[in-house]
Amino acid sequence: MSTDTFPDRPIDTRLKIAALWTATMLIFAYVDLFSLYRPDVRADLEAGKMFVFDVGQPFLFFTTLYVIIPALMIYLTLVMQRRVNRIVNVTLAAIYGLTILGGAAGEWNYYLLGSVVEVGLLAMVIRHAWTWPEAQPSR
Repeated sequence: MSTDTFPDRPIDTRLKIAALWTATMLIFAYVDLFSLYRPDVRADLEAGKMFVFDVGQPFLFFTTLYVIIPALMIYLTLVMQRRVNRIVNVTLAAIYGLTILGGAAGEWNYYLLGSVVEVGLLAMVIRHAWTWPEAQPSR
């Protein structure tokens, strides 16, 4: 008889990937919020700029779209068919990882740390999606 009241159970791959997207989104949000404490970022925003981009409707639209996609992946990972899920997760995680690395070039240490963690989480998304077994272990 087991004395373990709450035995470890295998965690479904969908849940692992959805949790990784969730963690990535939280870091996205906090790193961007912390940027508002930087005088250089605030000055650029007051001048209507963000990096080399003009802050206007197109910039805000595409920035919102950039954030919506991984936010939707939290849910979509739970409901898409396994084959499509794997392709979409590997593709999007790779694309986002590259854009995060590109955006981190020359940034402050807090931003670099957040970016490294985000890329690590996305690498784990790719790993879990790539190695997703045909059938989940029985519980």
